[in-house]
Amino acid sequence: MKTVSIYTLANDTVYDQLVALLNSIERNISPDIPVCIIPYNQQLKLITEEIKSRPNVSLFENWESIQRWDNFVNQVWDAHPRTQESRLTRPGWYKGFVHRKFAAFDGDFERFIFYDADSLVMKPINDVLIKLDTYDLVFDDWEHAKPEAATDINLKLAQSATNIAEAQLRSRIHCNSFFGSHRGLFGIDELNNLMHRLIEKREVEWINKKFWWSSSALFNYMTMDSKYSIFNYTLSSNDEDKTGNCANADLFVNIDNILYNQERLKPIHRIHYMSYPASDFARLCHGEDVDIRYREEFLYYRFLKQPELKPQQLKSPTVTAKTNQLIKRVMKKIKRTIA
Repeated sequence: MKTVSIYTLANDTVYDQLVALLNSIERNISPDIPVCIIPYNQQLKLITEEIKSRPNVSLFENWESIQRWDNFVNQVWDAHPRTQESRLTRPGWYKGFVHRKFAAFDGDFERFIFYDADSLVMKPINDVLIKLDTYDLVFDDWEHAKPEAATDINLKLAQSATNIAEAQLRSRIHCNSFFGSHRGLFGIDELNNLMHRLIEKREVEWINKKFWWSSSALFNYMTMDSKYSIFNYTLSSNDEDKTGNCANADLFVNIDNILYNQERLKPIHRIHYMSYPASDFARLCHGEDVDIRYREEFLYYRFLKQPELKPQQLKSPTVTAKTNQLIKRVMKKIKRTIA
C-alpha cells in the first residue's frame, strides 16, 4: 500500500490553475510526491497531455468509486426539502461534481491531503502528516467563525437533535477546499449508514437551506460525529498555526514567491483563489489585465517551467472583449439557472 499522496479535482476548464498548483507542489513540497487528479468530468484532453511529462502525477481511474459518490450525493439532495421548490430557484451547479473530491477516501494512499485546484501550495506538508498520526481529519480554515446564518449546518437544529453544545458543534465546522485524512474513512458501510440517517431520519434537514447543494455542507454533516477526531489549525492552541488562506480576503507578504501572513510573517499552507472564475485565470495567462489579487504569484507558478511564455506586460481588455465577457457571463448564468 502506498503511504502519502496529494489529491485535487480538475478538468480542462481549470487547466491553467491546475498547472500552477502542480508547479507549486513540486517547488514547495517535493517533485517526487505522488499527485492524483480526480476528474470533475470527462473533459481531460489538456490534462492528459500535461501529465505525460509529470511521472509523479496520475488520473484517478476508479470510476466505481466516483459513481458511488455521485449516487450518494444525488440521493441525499433529492431528499432535501428544497428539492420540491421550483427549478428556477436552484443554484446553477445543483448536482454538479465537486463532491467527487471525496473519492480520495477510496484511493490508493493511506494518508492524503486534498487541495482545490484553484490553490497554490506555500509550505511543506510535514506537520499535516504528523497531525494525521493523531487525528482522522485535518483542516485549515475559518468557517467555524462565520455568523450562524452563514454556516453550512443549522446549528440550533443540530444542537436540539443531538444535545451537543453549540460551541462544540461549531468547532467541527470546516471547509473542504483543503483537508488531510486517511484512506477508507468513509467506506461503503459508512455511506449507507449516513444515507439512512440523512434520508430516513431526515437529518438532511440539518443542512442549512442556503447550502443544501454544497459539497462542503454535506462534508460538515458527515464529520459532525465525535467518533471522527478533527484538528483545525485555526483553532490550535499554538498561535503560530493560525493564518489566513483566501486570496480575496487576507493580506500576505511575498518572500521569494512564498506567501506569509502579515502578522509575524507566519507561513501559510496554501493560498486559495476562491470566488475567481477559471476564465479570469485563462485571460490572465494570455496577457490580459485581470483584477485578481496575488496574480503575480499565480503567474510565477503557472509559468515556472515555461518562463518564456509568461506574459511580460499585461494589457487592458478592449471594449469588445469586455462586452463579450459580460455576454458570456450573463448567458452562463441563464444556462445554469434553467439547467
